[in-house]
Amino acid sequence: MIEPRPGTSTTLGSPAGPPDLAAVVDLLGLMACAELLAFERLAHDATLAPTMEDKAEVARMAVAEFNHFTMLRDRLADLGVEPGAAMAPFAEDLAAFHRRTAAGNWLEGLVKAFVGDGLAAHFYREIAVHLDPATRDLVLRVLADTGHSQFATDRVRAAIAADRRVAGPLALWGRRLVGEVMAQAQQIAVEREGLTALIVGGTDRPGLDLAELGAMLERLTAGHQERMAALGLEA
Repeated sequence: MIEPRPGTSTTLGSPAGPPDLAAVVDLLGLMACAELLAFERLAHDATLAPTMEDKAEVARMAVAEFNHFTMLRDRLADLGVEPGAAMAPFAEDLAAFHRRTAAGNWLEGLVKAFVGDGLAAHFYREIAVHLDPATRDLVLRVLADTGHSQFATDRVRAAIAADRRVAGPLALWGRRLVGEVMAQAQQIAVEREGLTALIVGGTDRPGLDLAELGAMLERLTAGHQERMAALGLEA
């Protein structure tokens, strides 16, 4: 069990049944690792950008991801947890995911940032309702759109308008990304019981019943369809 600093509660949230500290640390460690890798990925994707304006915009997106990482890192430190240790359990799995879904071109990178990252963010928002107010507010700040969603949709839609032939391959890419994200989430949840407990609950805290879990999955699916439609792609 991860020990908090002296004076730090071992549970977070409302008296009705908060998640324990280890579960919260797992979530923050996962998100911190994801944000750091997103920074690296976007920094690379900037090299694929066709114009200097696009390079600058993707670089701005990368900086925003790094700022999100520092917010999560600082929160972990405030909880008395070494950030690197909290991130370590997720590093290889997330790196492998990014290797499997490496963008082959500029447009694939934009779709990955908008669709793949968007699905992950939607999932984190669903989990955030079970967190203590301070951590929940942090998670929502980290997930706030910094303007790059509009940038991605504008560029992808412009590319499709210029050449309809790019739509089919990008739609297939978007569907592949969703499958990869869902498989990755299931794998991590199985390996980290604390993350599973945040969703389904445990002996000391009720979680989602089957109907609520099904409703959450429907919301995730609907969100994905909306993001694909925003790009002008079929889900």
